[in-house]
Amino acid sequence: MLSKNKIKYIRSLEQKKHRREEFAFLAEGSKLVGDLQGHLHCKMVAGTSQWIASHPDFQSEEIIEVSREELSKASLLKTPKDVLAVYSLPDYPFPNDAPKKSLCLALDDVQDPGNLGTIIRIADWFGIEHIFCSQGTVDAFNPKTVQATMGALARIQLHYCDLGQLIDSLENVPIYGTFLNGTDMYQEKLSETGLIVMGNEGNGISAEIAQKINRKILIPNYPKGCETSESLNVAVATAIVCSEFRRRM
Repeated sequence: MLSKNKIKYIRSLEQKKHRREEFAFLAEGSKLVGDLQGHLHCKMVAGTSQWIASHPDFQSEEIIEVSREELSKASLLKTPKDVLAVYSLPDYPFPNDAPKKSLCLALDDVQDPGNLGTIIRIADWFGIEHIFCSQGTVDAFNPKTVQATMGALARIQLHYCDLGQLIDSLENVPIYGTFLNGTDMYQEKLSETGLIVMGNEGNGISAEIAQKINRKILIPNYPKGCETSESLNVAVATAIVCSEFRRRM
């Protein structure tokens, strides 16, 4: 069973400071927990008797059989699942040269956990392995973000850094960004490698980063010149851009 201290520990992982102190994050639900298994180290798993019986080979430091009532006390979800697990935060080496060898994403202060989770899923779908996040971007291991990734977090490496310094280090590398005054993306030559920068939900790409971008592109609206919505959701825009890059390949 889950002790009061275990429940308190699990629920504390909702807060970033506790995730950093414990070097751990929470995942809930059979699919998500299953997708993360084998990719990240599991410190503890708490599941119903049925879930544990159906996963006899699950690897974890600690396996606890619990009732649904106990799970509901520990869960951060409105509708608790049949299992939750605590994983160690990944500690990836910083890949300075990844944008020189492959297509990568950079996020400039994306704030919404759901948007970040969706962008991680998009990167996974389009085979983009690295996402560079500004220090102002929401924590990827926020429970809402983790749930929104639907397991894609197992295959994508996220790196928090000073985006300006990163871009400055990438000499002769295409740095793409979406702007209303950019060149029509469908008319622009697109590279198989480089960095695609996506901006904040309300403010777009910051002025500091914008001046470092050497390939300004536009997702055109249709019909051309017609009055439409002011902008696209950042996750939707990311999907459109990534799709076009991969289509060209």
